[in-house]
This record gives sequence, C-alpha cells and structure tokens, in this order.
Amino acid sequence: MIAFPTETFYGLGTDAFNSRAVEKVFEIKQRSRTSPILVLVNSFSQASDLVENVPPQAWSFITSFWPGPLTLVFKASDKVPGILTAGTGKIGIRIPSDPLTRQLLKTVSIPLTATSANRSGEESPTTAQSVAQTLGDKVALILDAGPTPGGLPSTVVDVTTTPITILRKGQIPAEMLLKN
Repeated sequence: MIAFPTETFYGLGTDAFNSRAVEKVFEIKQRSRTSPILVLVNSFSQASDLVENVPPQAWSFITSFWPGPLTLVFKASDKVPGILTAGTGKIGIRIPSDPLTRQLLKTVSIPLTATSANRSGEESPTTAQSVAQTLGDKVALILDAGPTPGGLPSTVVDVTTTPITILRKGQIPAEMLLKN
C-alpha cells in the first residue's frame, strides 16, 4: 500500500488486479463496499485490460483531457476484480498529469488504485504529512512531493450511457465536457 501525489490530492494505491490488496484499501479507508474505486494508468494502452470497449464518445474526452483530472467510467473487462467495481461492472480510469505519479505508473507497469489517501468522509489530504497522521503505519510508503493543489477532485463521467452522465462535478467544468 502506497500513498502518492496526484494533480488534486494524495492517493492511496495498490495493484488494481489484486483483489486482496483492493480489499485492504476498503479496510484502511473504512469505505463502503458499494463504492467503486477508480484506477490510474500511465497510458491508454495500459487501460486496455481494464475495459471491455471504448464507446465513440469517449475518444474526444481521452484526446482532449488526458492526462488530467478527468475520470472516465467504462464497462469493465472480465479481468477486473468485482470488488474494485463494487459489483457495478464499470471501472473508472484516469491518466494523471502529475509527473511523479506518471513516473510511478510507468515504473510499476500496472494500473494502481487511486482513491484519496484518507478515511472515508474525512478531508482529502494535500500533504504527505497529512497522510502519515491519518493512515500512519497502514501505508508502507508515502511518496512526498510536497503539497498538492487540492481544490476540486477529478470530474467523473460515465461514457457507457447515451448521453454521457456526469457522476461527479470536479476540476473540468461540465460546459467544457459538453463542448466535446
């Protein structure tokens, strides 16, 4: 279990394909098993094992907003552990713009979970010190790259619906998405 900076907050990461590791994320966060956990990838090719298909409307978002604070929700492939999707059959994916996180993803060569590194319902952390105070010894490694910007979280868009559904308003305003 590691914590790392993103372009918004510090995230809690583990191997997205390891069901037992994902279960630990739920335990550490004290998160409801009905709330899916999004995944970060370094490139769209790294996401190919996670998604069943890419709807046409997703490509304009991918080319316009990745890397960046936009999480796209796809129909999950059968390789994705059900615990990660909370039984929804859908998976949220994002390519982050933070350089350290991109390097981490490139180095580990696997998709990582990326829920905020806090207990559910608590304020999302913007510093490594905050992660250490909240999660302490439950995290094996905290990559400290200084404070993150905070603010709004990533915008979450379900591209499996027509029209698309904005599931969470975030850093990318709806007006920008609807122009695509």
